[in-house]
Amino acid sequence: MDALLSHDEDGRHALDDPAVGESGGKAIPLARKDSQPVSESSARMENDPRDTQPLGPARALVLSDFVPPSVGAGERLIRLAYRLGIPGSTLAAPFRKPARPRLLATVESPVPGDRAAGVALRAGHFLIHGAKVPIAQVEFASSSRLAPPFERVIHGFSWLRDLAASAPREQCAATAERVCAAWLDDNPKPGKGAAWHIEYAGSRLMAWLVNAPLVLSGVDATVRKRMLKAIEETARWLDRKVSRAEDQLGAVEGWAAITAAGLLMPDGKPRRLYGEAGLVKALGELVAEDGGVLSRSPLAQMDAIALLVDLKACYQAVERDFPDALQIMLELLVPPLLALRHGDGGLGSWQGGAATSADRVSALIEASGVRTRPLKEIRHWGYQRLAGGKTVVLLDAAPPPKPRLARWGCASTLGMEMSEGAHRLIVNCGGAALAGGQVPARIEQGLRATAAHSTLVLDNANSTAVLINGALGKGVEQVEVERRIMRQKGEDATRIEASHDGYSARYGLTHRRILMLRGDGEELRGEDILLPKAQKGKRGKIDFAIRFHLGPSVEAKLAEDKRGASLLLPSGSLWQFRMGADDNGASVALEESLWVDGEGRPHPIQQLVIQGMTSRSGGQFSWLFKKMG
Repeated sequence: MDALLSHDEDGRHALDDPAVGESGGKAIPLARKDSQPVSESSARMENDPRDTQPLGPARALVLSDFVPPSVGAGERLIRLAYRLGIPGSTLAAPFRKPARPRLLATVESPVPGDRAAGVALRAGHFLIHGAKVPIAQVEFASSSRLAPPFERVIHGFSWLRDLAASAPREQCAATAERVCAAWLDDNPKPGKGAAWHIEYAGSRLMAWLVNAPLVLSGVDATVRKRMLKAIEETARWLDRKVSRAEDQLGAVEGWAAITAAGLLMPDGKPRRLYGEAGLVKALGELVAEDGGVLSRSPLAQMDAIALLVDLKACYQAVERDFPDALQIMLELLVPPLLALRHGDGGLGSWQGGAATSADRVSALIEASGVRTRPLKEIRHWGYQRLAGGKTVVLLDAAPPPKPRLARWGCASTLGMEMSEGAHRLIVNCGGAALAGGQVPARIEQGLRATAAHSTLVLDNANSTAVLINGALGKGVEQVEVERRIMRQKGEDATRIEASHDGYSARYGLTHRRILMLRGDGEELRGEDILLPKAQKGKRGKIDFAIRFHLGPSVEAKLAEDKRGASLLLPSGSLWQFRMGADDNGASVALEESLWVDGEGRPHPIQQLVIQGMTSRSGGQFSWLFKKMG
């Protein structure tokens, strides 16, 4: 494959000189001749003032970390026999009558629920991503067609955690009994359809086990008996079907539920041994070397952390040690998630996720018990973090997830977000995973498009094909990244250069983006470059747009010359956006856009768009965000 990075004759990148291009046009310089690189190893960690404990030395996942807990020959034989279908009661106590279904311990999970959603349930409504639906109107049958967010909550029973967070158990038991009875009426035994996706079945079984005091505390003894029977039948069904999971996170959900059932149900040792081995293997296939899930979704990352925290609580309930392999995985999952936090502590909008609130992220991290700092460079997960002063810049510097791994795959390569303190200056639209609540399902594909992200769009086409059901097609295959610390006149600045080949096959052009954040965080210089794939570029022109979706509280005013804009934050900070001189006749426009918050509520926002026509043989466009006061 052709190299994506080019240099001038004396070895410097063309952008390292203030004079750029043969035409004599001046670009905003991203580095100067007196810039001196600092060792890359010094840039491994962010010095985030909110994180007081250092992150331990970086480590890769190695095979020895991800093996089932050490067992003897007898236990290995039991695990094999259980996998072959011999009942757990026969293996655990061959000369005893099988025990009646019951739970051996009460689990106290530290993962908090959504109190507002729980209050809505007690009032008779499901509240899912801002959409309110009366319980009486919900069709619980597995064959019913529900929007994906409703399927996840209703069939996965994640609402139980929210209900438990809303009031003491005595005040919630009647609601839990009502909904559980309605669901069991429509799903009396394992079958087909949405309710029996491995992910939802695993999530449901885990929710029943963790919230057992709530689902078994109703006044109707018949419902309690049916619930215990459903727990046992679902566990047996997962034993047989877990290998058919729709994706790796679904497999992890299923294996974790099997392991929890083995811990909390009678004669469960064979099931626990079977579940632990399967779970460790599934986690190894879910997570990359730096701890990021391969779907590249922050929502999936949070789900994986919450699942391991719940499972750890199950081990604690029966006074067993949490396996080392699972603890190591939990510790590896947290730092990448922290790297996607903005100055307000909330997450950016990446791979279908929305701007998850700081409270929710902090509560999950606290529940995990992992104390660490964010990584700034997560090459395998694919995100880069720049920080200076109160400013945080996030960059998607990797190809989208592979089609078989994508959940809500987005064509977001080289998209960026930027915040100053508690306020977001540049965002992505986000929210595709929440479509079907307040966000209309019909715009889900649009929210996954390249134009819904703050990056360059060529010919109004996606850098990677966006397909239905969260899938992705052909597009970006290779992303090259270089990160350096530059020293300019005694002041450090972080410089990232990344390029992707998503437009190479169709248009013969490679997109390169260069970002440089000054050490005090008050200036971000950027440049988007289109380079011909072949030595001789194509003739003619093609339209382009470089989009910067503005945060929900930003007041924007376009400059009279249409080459920039002033951006006022609620804090009173004033930022100026300007184009460089190398614009090829482009101009800046202010257009409408949309942003989805962490609760799934869409908000109207604005976007700055550098747009125009550029040569099919390439072009370059520099720009600047500078704090003015």
